[in-house]
Amino acid sequence: MAMIIPGGTTEPAIPIELTDLGPSAGKSGRSRSPALRALARMGKAIRSNRKASWGAGLLILFILIGVFAGVIAPGYPNQTGQFRTGLGLSWHHLLGTNGLGEDLFSQVIWGARPVLEIAFGVGLASTAIAVLIGVAAAYLGGLWDAVLSLGTDILLVIPLFPLLIVIATYLNGAGTGVMIAVLTLTGWSFTARQLRSQALSLRKRDFLEAARVRGERPIYIIVVEIIPTMTSLLVASFLTNALYAVLFSSSLQFIGLGDPNQVSWGTMLKAAENNEAFQTGQSLWIIAPGLCIVALGAAFALLNYAFDEVGNPALRPLRRQTLKQAPRRQKPARALRRTSAQQIG
Repeated sequence: MAMIIPGGTTEPAIPIELTDLGPSAGKSGRSRSPALRALARMGKAIRSNRKASWGAGLLILFILIGVFAGVIAPGYPNQTGQFRTGLGLSWHHLLGTNGLGEDLFSQVIWGARPVLEIAFGVGLASTAIAVLIGVAAAYLGGLWDAVLSLGTDILLVIPLFPLLIVIATYLNGAGTGVMIAVLTLTGWSFTARQLRSQALSLRKRDFLEAARVRGERPIYIIVVEIIPTMTSLLVASFLTNALYAVLFSSSLQFIGLGDPNQVSWGTMLKAAENNEAFQTGQSLWIIAPGLCIVALGAAFALLNYAFDEVGNPALRPLRRQTLKQAPRRQKPARALRRTSAQQIG
């Protein structure tokens, strides 16, 4: 095909490739999936948000402590009588020893691992159950929605912590696995309600109608079409569930419903309370694990701020743009009058 030029000559038209007009032109030729775009937005939110950066740094620090606990504090942290009781701060005992002859620094370091296992285990499992129940109830509708929403509502109205106390009492001395199972089975309902509301807002979108017209199965539409569009909400729900797991597991261990033979921050608080740590001048026995629980909870909460901003644009802070323009110099009025008078003369 030729293109006519006003001068009368003709030149061959240059073919235009439609693939170069896509949203990712010049990179891969293919558009990124909604999940990858959401992850990119979340990474940008963490880098641009000071609170989220602090939260990510704290969480990475605790993960490294939990993974390399044997390198940082070698030995047996729960072996009583291995040191003198009531030793103060020193290079050999950075936090001193408690009334049972145990090194407090070793206990704090080793106590991070079970807390992180519970946090990530409950966060992942609760979010997965909430996705299955909440999104399925919203998309399938009808009887499925009625039954699944009824189960969610029943669990929502039951006081959670008394329920955990009753269950943990019958499972007294339970280990990490049982604690994860108990917290997961009682902690998914609020997230399921949130995800159901979000999925209901997506139910009549055009891309879902197109998938139904293509004859896709409901499980394919839920997993491939709906869930990737809620990545930021899923990550925020995971962080919320992980924070809930840290606080509730430590509370259950503090009241004596955990495994007393396992070193964790909650069992440290329980042992300190039993041995009257404050009254005997061993305040670090309570302060050290308490601050660790607060710091880990703050890490999850600070990270959650960034993902809330990704999911809700109204929460994003307004950034002031400074205009880098040189100010224009205005001539004085007298100089302007002289110039005009000279031009008239």
